[in-house]
Amino acid sequence: MSEISLPLNGANLQGADLRGADLNTPDLQGANLFGVRLQGADLADANLTGAHLQDANLQGANLRHAHLQGANLRGANLRGANLWLAVMPGADLQGADLQGANLQDADLEGADLQGANLQRANLQRANLQEATLQGADLQGADLQGTDLRRAVTPGWARGHDGYARKAEVADA
Repeated sequence: MSEISLPLNGANLQGADLRGADLNTPDLQGANLFGVRLQGADLADANLTGAHLQDANLQGANLRHAHLQGANLRGANLRGANLWLAVMPGADLQGADLQGANLQDADLEGADLQGANLQRANLQRANLQEATLQGADLQGADLQGTDLRRAVTPGWARGHDGYARKAEVADA
């Protein structure tokens, strides 16, 4: 797919098929991307602050250092997506599928990850302070150096250093 360089902040792209798109002017702040298909799209450094991405398909997308503060990603498919260094405070990721996603060094402070699938996700050094992880599946996730202080983690045991550990996740 060719590069897309239109001003897209606040745009209504609901249901659009943008698979493999290279969004060279990635200002999508406040855009309506409900159900959009963005598999394999390059959204590195994109401004998606407050964007509505509910049920969007972002499988394998590059969201490296994307700004997703307060974005709605409920039920989004982010399997295998690259979210390295993503800025996502307060993002709504309830029920999102992040299986195998790279969230290394991502800022998810205060994010809502209730019921999210984080199986085999890379969360090394991610900031999950005050995040809600109720019902999230972290089986096989890499939590090395992850900050879970004040996170809502029912059923987890707190360690002396303020980090949380789930029994089935080794070396958290």
